[in-house]
Amino acid sequence: MGLDGELAAHIDAIRGTVAGSAAVIGDIVARICTCFEQGGKILVCGNGGSAADAQHLAAEFMNRMRVDREPWPAIALTTDSSVLTSIANDAAYHDVFARQVEALGHPGDVLIALSTSGRSETVLAAMRAGRRRGMVTVGFTGEAGAAPMGEACDLLLAVPSRDTARIQECHEFVYHVIAGMVETQMGRHGINSVGSDVE
Repeated sequence: MGLDGELAAHIDAIRGTVAGSAAVIGDIVARICTCFEQGGKILVCGNGGSAADAQHLAAEFMNRMRVDREPWPAIALTTDSSVLTSIANDAAYHDVFARQVEALGHPGDVLIALSTSGRSETVLAAMRAGRRRGMVTVGFTGEAGAAPMGEACDLLLAVPSRDTARIQECHEFVYHVIAGMVETQMGRHGINSVGSDVE
């Protein structure tokens, strides 16, 4: 597939995601706003490219998206190599995120779990742990992952594609939309002050 074909496939995936997931995006934004307003935190996890996305998304909340504001607590569970390797070595690799969720998650917090396939055992185990902790569980996946991941989610965004690259591109688009919408809605409560977009 050449450049034009890749671009067309990207646009089709974005359009399909927006058409099929507008309502769930609004629900995710509402849950995140409620979480922050009640003093809660966001935990984010994923593997590979989704691990990088977890860190990216946490940074949008911890630092800023488009406006200068107070920081909101968001933690990527993918960053502490000592914690990850100790759990993998001493317990089981599939618990590398779940163990952290058990330690850090509280009722009303939000767990955002990223898996393009929807079948990652580390991610599914984290979501089950989040449920046990009374967290709001939010899943991001692709078309094929909707069934396996949906069972563990309160809210699920499934990109209508089976192409990993397209799924990840749509996830990143949606992360930015969500972060921007959260800033807008929290700003209506007088929390934000408008700043410049510099990066």
